[in-house]
Amino acid sequence: MKKLFAIIASLAFALVALAGCGGSQQASSGSAAATSSGVKTLKIGATPVPHAEILEQIKPELEKEGIKLDIVEFSDYVQPNLALNDKELDANFFQHEPYLLNFTEEHKEVKLKNAGGIHIEPMGIYSKNIKDLKELADGASIAIPNDPTNGGRSLLLLEKAGLLKLKAGVGEKATVQDVVENPKHLKFQEVEAAQVPRTLEDVDAAVINTNFAMQINLVPTKDALFMEDKTSPYVNIVAVREGDENRPEIQALLKALKSEKVKKFIEDKYKGAIVAAF
Repeated sequence: MKKLFAIIASLAFALVALAGCGGSQQASSGSAAATSSGVKTLKIGATPVPHAEILEQIKPELEKEGIKLDIVEFSDYVQPNLALNDKELDANFFQHEPYLLNFTEEHKEVKLKNAGGIHIEPMGIYSKNIKDLKELADGASIAIPNDPTNGGRSLLLLEKAGLLKLKAGVGEKATVQDVVENPKHLKFQEVEAAQVPRTLEDVDAAVINTNFAMQINLVPTKDALFMEDKTSPYVNIVAVREGDENRPEIQALLKALKSEKVKKFIEDKYKGAIVAAF
């Protein structure tokens, strides 16, 4: 009888041990930077154009260093930062630093940092109804992004185009309430940045971020009635959680993104619509 109890006890111990191993394996496979057979997976969130397209170019280089790049595409400007903060991603690549700073100011729980600048996407003014901004009629409707940073950026662009004047000193924090001169009595429709291109059929003009313009086959250097020049301060960045800036995988990612191969790809693919910032 004692021998039987000993055998039962041994089997029970073995089952517990096996269960413990299985639980540990499941937990590790759920992390953003999982390791499998010595290959590290780096999960990065990006909007499809041009960010995901640029990231695709560096996959072979990172694979040589034992890093598998997993690109997760997003169509908005909110979820990539929340997912990164929640450790569902290792990094994201879709925004400029003014947007990130505004986002972290509004979401105190989010602790993200700029790991490095990659390129500039000049914002442009587009229309399907006119060929020149001089053709805008009195009371014309203009669609602009509704998030604080890109909204202010679009108003600064409209000011630079000579269509309005803003209150002195407001900068990129400008809102429609800061318009002090509006000679054409323009009417502003504030829409989520990703949705602005869809308004083109219904408004006289729209101020669109380049990545969203390119998704509907608009070529900024050809189709924009007016666009930012190369002096734009809105450099698109790789964002990471605070403290992750010096992770070897992140440094390898930045090195690959700032390579001559990527610079040439940007020049050849986007024909000046997107400009390398390195």
